[in-house]
Amino acid sequence: MTKSALFIAILGLVIISVSACKKNTGINKIESSAHNSTASRKMSGACQNCHISGGSGPGWWNVAGTVYKSDSTGVFANATILFYDSLKGKGTLVAKLEGDQYGNFYTSNAISILGKYPEVASAADTQYMLQPVTSGNCNACHGVTTAPMWVR
Repeated sequence: MTKSALFIAILGLVIISVSACKKNTGINKIESSAHNSTASRKMSGACQNCHISGGSGPGWWNVAGTVYKSDSTGVFANATILFYDSLKGKGTLVAKLEGDQYGNFYTSNAISILGKYPEVASAADTQYMLQPVTSGNCNACHGVTTAPMWVR
């Protein structure tokens, strides 16, 4: 085999290898849920199982979850999720997300909530998480190993 034939063969293998490993990640748009929006689809489940780079859901959520009614009869529309640097709404407000009509909240914005303390609020009620956040994939724990997020 000549040097040029060997080079072409190696180049072909490199191109095939690179093509086989390439993920279809596309471009992530900056999106966030909003009160009264009906843009989200599925309620519950770990949102970031699908909403990640290379996942089957549109958008890559940095923070996402679902809020339910306190009596477990369905989702709570238009809740507000606040993240503070201290327990029970004390200290500095770090981030605020609005839940939509389907109880979902999500954002692809680069917000830093790890180690922060969330609260879920409605006009009539506020519920606090007593441990700091360890993941932005809220439904990975809530509804699985801990109670679903809820508000009245």
